[in-house]
Amino acid sequence: MTVWEDILLEPVLSEKTNLLREEGKYVFKVLRSATKIQIKEAVRRIFNVHPVSCTVMVVGGKPKRQRNRPGLTASWKKAIVRLPKDEKISIFEGV
Repeated sequence: MTVWEDILLEPVLSEKTNLLREEGKYVFKVLRSATKIQIKEAVRRIFNVHPVSCTVMVVGGKPKRQRNRPGLTASWKKAIVRLPKDEKISIFEGV
């Protein structure tokens, strides 16, 4: 059984995602093993909205150096969830 709160790790807040929110698209950092169907269901249950579509991508790690040793930051999975025009997620209103 899936715990819906565990699928959505955190919202992604940046200038680009702020512009996407105006179009009705919300961006979340999600569990690496989550599917599109699970992500849409989690958004529906947690925020009480009806997602129209979900786009999922894996963001690769960026190169970093620490004490002259090259390495990478961790890669992560990102989901862009689109809602109908008449629905919004209220927690983003004050952000």
